[in-house]
Amino acid sequence: MQHRRDFLQNAFLSLGGLSLPGFLPRLSAAQTGAAPMRFIFMHRGNGLFPKVCVPPTLGLAEQEKEKRNDAFEVDLDKHQLPEWMGPLEAHKNNLTIIQGLSGKMCTVGHHSWCSSLGVYKANERPSSIKWATVDFELARLFPSPMEHIELACFPTDGGNARGSLDGIAKGFSARGPQQPNYAFGSPKIAVEEIFKSVAADKTGQVQYELQRRVLEFVAVHETELARQLAGIEQRKVGNYAGSIDDIRERNRKIDLMADTVRRHVPKLDSKYLAEKMTTLDRQMGHAEVLLASLISGLTNVVSFTVDELGHHYTGIPGIEGENVNMHDVGHGKVISGLAAEEIRHRTELHHMKVMEKIVARLKSVPEGKGTMFDNTMIFYFPNSGETHHAQGTEFPFVVLSGSNSKLKLGSRYIRLPYWGNPGHKTLGNFYTSILNAYGNPIKHYGDPDLSLKLEQTGPIKEFMA
Repeated sequence: MQHRRDFLQNAFLSLGGLSLPGFLPRLSAAQTGAAPMRFIFMHRGNGLFPKVCVPPTLGLAEQEKEKRNDAFEVDLDKHQLPEWMGPLEAHKNNLTIIQGLSGKMCTVGHHSWCSSLGVYKANERPSSIKWATVDFELARLFPSPMEHIELACFPTDGGNARGSLDGIAKGFSARGPQQPNYAFGSPKIAVEEIFKSVAADKTGQVQYELQRRVLEFVAVHETELARQLAGIEQRKVGNYAGSIDDIRERNRKIDLMADTVRRHVPKLDSKYLAEKMTTLDRQMGHAEVLLASLISGLTNVVSFTVDELGHHYTGIPGIEGENVNMHDVGHGKVISGLAAEEIRHRTELHHMKVMEKIVARLKSVPEGKGTMFDNTMIFYFPNSGETHHAQGTEFPFVVLSGSNSKLKLGSRYIRLPYWGNPGHKTLGNFYTSILNAYGNPIKHYGDPDLSLKLEQTGPIKEFMA
């Protein structure tokens, strides 16, 4: 197997000295053996119970602290993982479970949309988006041709206000103020769109070339039109023309690394390309697309919505034939003889299998003196808080981080001070820690919790290396 760094180095050297935004840092990294960090945000709807994240082998003293939500920490190497996290056992040295982060400044409970990634209240209206979500901020710290990719398992049977979605639709991330991102709803569409520049079939290549020519034409004429307008209309058209220019520049960069990208086009199993597939297969199919996008170098940041609050699940072990409304599960409904908590357990167990697949694959790809996973952080968390009708007092996080992470994590179960107690930390503090660690000196990311009478700005010092 040829080393991934060699693939990238050859691709970048073929540029012939051209200076392109976002490319020279990657060229330098390839030559020196360094590598960009990658970030994967996996989030789920319907809440994540803090109690299911607790190691079952805590001692009596720790159990009492857990019951009182008192702050403490234990080494995961000395403890058994919760059963649903079993697939991550082989990666325990890289695993951190964080409890106690709050998000009362977010929209919680039903349909939180961009809230948990942006740390502000959002209501599925672009006007509610205050700034770029944390994943986009990180993508700008580690430039790539596609900047950011978002994948989602939307309800495909009218499970929420978006309706039946199996293509491209409004996602959970935001590029900037009032700028929602869009997500790929099916692995097939994602592959067709992300890798169409190197499509093997003639139709795909023709469509890609046609799109390029249309963009060239529209960009010129929209820019001319913008010069003739004033005020808000000029800004609207100017933003549109700017977006087109961004797409054209992205396509140019991808063209220059086509050989490298072509080597990593995912060859999806037929079940991931089917018109109808189970939710569990859709999640695994998206993981394949996610991995190909990262390994090929098309992006360094991926956001992945594994389900939404109103998702209608199919393929759950033991009730494969059932169409399970997760909103009903959130209200404790028994389905086909299975208690709601057991249904949660089986879906969360599958999420960990998806997570393990991603980690294992990245650990198999050589990079520098180690592997791609050494330069990766993966976050699994609820997008709506601690339960179905959450209050935002807790957002549990399962984090897997490689050896080159700049945060002090790994083999730790950490319960931070609970909401309202001295030393309590919020989602904003956690994201500030990540951004500060990787080069964004922002004093504080996100809105404050106006009901919290504590100092809220800054990173979590215990996490900073």
